Amino acid sequence: MTYDQVSLKQPQESIDYAQNSNFIIDQINQIMNEAMMTGNNKIVINTNLALGIPMENVNKIAGPFVEAWAVEIFTNYLANKVSPSLKNVTPGERLNMADVILEFNLETGKSIFGYVDVKATSKDIEGSGKSPNITSYARIRSAYVQNPNFNFIILSIKHRVYSKKDPLTNMMMGIMEVMEFKAYDLKFIAENDISYNPALGTGQLQIKDIHHVNHKFRTTWEFCQILDRKFLSSKKGFDQWYEYALQNNWTNE
Repeated sequence: MTYDQVSLKQPQESIDYAQNSNFIIDQINQIMNEAMMTGNNKIVINTNLALGIPMENVNKIAGPFVEAWAVEIFTNYLANKVSPSLKNVTPGERLNMADVILEFNLETGKSIFGYVDVKATSKDIEGSGKSPNITSYARIRSAYVQNPNFNFIILSIKHRVYSKKDPLTNMMMGIMEVMEFKAYDLKFIAENDISYNPALGTGQLQIKDIHHVNHKFRTTWEFCQILDRKFLSSKKGFDQWYEYALQNNWTNE
């Protein structure tokens, strides 16, 4: 048997998927831009270490702080009722693909959801943002089969970290400052910008450079086929792919 001989489920998204995806990204950009413009783009960490945060290892702790900051920005935006469109903000559960789930109301009364994966990278570390793991191949492939309208949004946040002394307490303050951000729909990232790493479980989907991606509008089914091609061209091959396909109900069998 070959891939082309397998009867696969072909998820079909709604006709307004691209429009809804653009709406979600526009809303995220608006919220993030406001945080930057109002000076709410800094995370302060007080420490009694004389030299402040160990800068050579800061990238190991920055990710969770930046993710928590993003969730707080969305939550405060909702609480302050700044946007009539943002209806609900739900932090992602542990091991969830999304760090935060945003629910928006359209003028039509329809609710749409953006599943946002926050990726923090350092402005000061060369190579930061190159080929980060995004999500498990089987999980994201299954998510699109289960929900063809799955809006999986990558929110790439670039930050810098520095220390300064608080003149009142004489404690060293570590400051993580958000410098840049970009939001985009995973499904619309150009095929050449996506890679597959077979290590770890069913393998990890990666983006070659999270700060620089090209876009290509496509259907959910076309994206599933792209994911499959990348998997099949790896060392795992067809037999392993077919096993995953049966396990995760991707087929019509």
